[in-house]
Amino acid sequence: MDRFLCLTSLTTHCAVLLVRGAHGEPKQIPFGNATRTMVTAPALRRPQRMHMRDQANTGEGALAGYSFGTRTREWARITADELTLLGWEKQQAADMAKAALSRVGLAFGTTDTTRDLTKVLIFAPEDAGKNIAQTIDQHRSAMQEWLHTVLTAQEEHERQKKDNKGKSKTEAAADDKPRLPPLPARVKEAILTALAPADAIDIALFGRFLAEIAESPNVDGAVQTTAAITVGPAQHTDDFFSAADDAKILRRTCPRQATDAFDILTTANATPHREATENTSPTNGSGMTGYQALTSGTFCAVTVLDRVRLRSNLQAAGTAEHDAEIAAVAAEKALIDAFCTAVPTAKATTTAAPGVLPKFVLAFTANRPYNYLGCFEEAITEDGTPEPASIQATRRLLDHHTMISRKRGLQPGRVLTYDLAITTLLDNLRNSGTLTVTEVDTPEGLHPDHPAPTTRDLSEQPA
Repeated sequence: MDRFLCLTSLTTHCAVLLVRGAHGEPKQIPFGNATRTMVTAPALRRPQRMHMRDQANTGEGALAGYSFGTRTREWARITADELTLLGWEKQQAADMAKAALSRVGLAFGTTDTTRDLTKVLIFAPEDAGKNIAQTIDQHRSAMQEWLHTVLTAQEEHERQKKDNKGKSKTEAAADDKPRLPPLPARVKEAILTALAPADAIDIALFGRFLAEIAESPNVDGAVQTTAAITVGPAQHTDDFFSAADDAKILRRTCPRQATDAFDILTTANATPHREATENTSPTNGSGMTGYQALTSGTFCAVTVLDRVRLRSNLQAAGTAEHDAEIAAVAAEKALIDAFCTAVPTAKATTTAAPGVLPKFVLAFTANRPYNYLGCFEEAITEDGTPEPASIQATRRLLDHHTMISRKRGLQPGRVLTYDLAITTLLDNLRNSGTLTVTEVDTPEGLHPDHPAPTTRDLSEQPA
């Protein structure tokens, strides 16, 4: 088995804003002879991870039935909700959940809105909150007594802080933190087990770093993702928008009927002036106006999966070798499908790219990662050629892969397209005998273990 599965895609977007900078602008990066529009790696990884999880939760896809993780700051709230389902009083459940997680090393916010939220996102198995709550409930009497001691110590600490107002900083610092009792050993061990990666398939794929708890294992991700960039120069426009004020428009189109002589008199005197003002107003009927940036272009994205690390992550979490192999193959197929399907949601209703599919996907395996973004160092333009950027980029990508394959001894790989023009391009290359890759019609067909179709099989497959 080759260690690395290399995936490269070309996706064309029009009038979108998939990821923004701090001031709402499209992210850019200088590369080669032009500045490009960029979609960052985290903006690509999360929709892929969520696509896999959503598919599995609905019983679809290769990972149906597998466990996933949840990345959140709300583990204390989730645990408290589970405790209330077990019969705990709501406030006691909230205090218990926060105190228990604090004593294993998690730090919480200090403001009114964050005091029940951990300071960082914690990526843990989705059933961690339920398992923690069950552990606490199994030792209810001991944990309630422990919580009483913790709350008493915290109250005493607050009184000491008030008394320390007149002391020097050195004296006050000595009592800066309350002296809290440790968790019962069995409970702490169970909580650490609940927060461990376990069999969460997306943690094995994407990894996690949990510095707050030294005893909880970190996981080096098996998926390597680069930022996607446009194959041509950045193309941006500042789109002026106007949001209508429904009440204002309704008042103009359906004016209130006069009900008495005073209304008739004031309406008659005011109407000419009002009409003249509103008809010449630059914001006639609008509730707000502004600008939002939009961008277009063909983006090249690269993802590499370390297949060996994926299997070792699964086995390190306690999965038997045979089961880890089955799970790894399913995860590979699910990742390929997500790579071919998931798109950043951006502003889901205004600047997103719903339903967009990649125009071209290349998949191959090797014993080291390969990143082909460098072949677009010279930006592709459409000046002086009838071919759009996506077709030019496909030609260049195929030529680059053929050259690398020849010089590095790689397997040709497989390609998938959802574009009619690229389908014609592949047909022409195949007829001329210069197409070295195998074309498939489904994301599943890109997996190296999937039977490769013959030309006849491919033509008979549904589009």
